[in-house]
Amino acid sequence: MKSSRSASLCFWLRGSLLSMLMTAVLLPLSAQAQTAKTDWPTRPVTWVNPFAAGSAVDVVARIISQKVAANTGQGMNVDNKTGASGNIGTDFAARARPDGYTLLLGSPGTMAINPFLFSKLPYDAIKDFTSVTQLVSFPQVVVASPKQSFKTIPELIAAAKAQPGQLAHASSGPGSTSHLVMELIKADAGIRLIHVGYRGGAPAMQAVIGGDVQTGVEGLPSLVGLIKSGSIVPLAVTSLKRSAQLPQVPAMSEFIPGFDATAWIVLMAPAGTPAPIVSRIAAEVKKALDDPGVRQQLEAQGAIVVGSTPAETAAFHFSEMAKFKRAVEISGAKAD
Repeated sequence: MKSSRSASLCFWLRGSLLSMLMTAVLLPLSAQAQTAKTDWPTRPVTWVNPFAAGSAVDVVARIISQKVAANTGQGMNVDNKTGASGNIGTDFAARARPDGYTLLLGSPGTMAINPFLFSKLPYDAIKDFTSVTQLVSFPQVVVASPKQSFKTIPELIAAAKAQPGQLAHASSGPGSTSHLVMELIKADAGIRLIHVGYRGGAPAMQAVIGGDVQTGVEGLPSLVGLIKSGSIVPLAVTSLKRSAQLPQVPAMSEFIPGFDATAWIVLMAPAGTPAPIVSRIAAEVKKALDDPGVRQQLEAQGAIVVGSTPAETAAFHFSEMAKFKRAVEISGAKAD
């Protein structure tokens, strides 16, 4: 039953990818030529954020949208529509008119994890959306308390193998990005750690600092202050390369070749949004991201600036869905 479900999911992903890439890559040349002439925007645009104000998604969106607004002369309003693990806001964006005036701020939870975590969703992460651009990625950080004997990833792996199933890792909750990134690390490193989920990243990190659990994973933006104060020890960042924010901290790929599991923000439009408008939005966002002031603000938040094309974003989204599908299956996490 499980293998049949997995095979059907793989089939669905492949079929959806083909449809997605046909839309994103095979744009008619005339449509691409018309991009510069597209009359967008002529009125304010809503960027739907399925998560709370003040979150990393929210901070990044406001920095970028303000620059796009300044460049285009039209309002760019970030609208926080929260609830149900991001599903409420995401469903709202999926059902919006496909005219380029309602956009979704997508992240791993809503666009790559929830499709496999929930038995039913009110939206389809691929069929209901058109990829526009990836805004940024955020390295996650594997951390430990200064009280722990291990200070490096090899030492953590050695400790876990010496005490299989006795060490624990904290996350911001079952099925969260921080939980599933560690599940991928555990699987690829061949170690067993007990998962302890908390109600958010802050209490999870306090548990690590206090020694209630031995290690954990959390997004870089939330950890900069704790790392600088010495309250917590960074063992590795989970991006493919080291972070400019923490150049002295190795990347997980230095221990597990090819490992790359980050949080990210992608801009999506409702399915059916005309290709010239999608291309125009991507171009305006890229222009904003190329601004030195905007880049500096984002990097100060621990973000890696991207600014990809619609086709690149579609391919990235597909690969991330496959990655987190594996992580959800490994973890056994479920939500209803």
